[in-house]
Amino acid sequence: MTKADLIEKLAEKAPQLSRRQAELVVNTIFDSIRDSLKRGEKTEIRGFGSFRLRHRQTKEGRNPKTGESVSVPEKRMPFFKAGKEIKELLNPELPSV
Repeated sequence: MTKADLIEKLAEKAPQLSRRQAELVVNTIFDSIRDSLKRGEKTEIRGFGSFRLRHRQTKEGRNPKTGESVSVPEKRMPFFKAGKEIKELLNPELPSV
């Protein structure tokens, strides 16, 4: 599913919203999640999942072409963790704990 598909679904489910308004809603949600990650904050959407940052330490890597050792700098990576309801929806045969 693409962002355009999400906008279309929202416009269908909420007929009082125009396609342009639905696009504004979807963009606002994505912008809010992006901004909270940029500030180092966690975003949690109950029943869906949470977005957070993971820090990767500096490490030594190899250039696959030359085999030469190179330093890979530390970086922050976005991470999504699915919520309980999504996990149960995708794996109905697993017992609830």
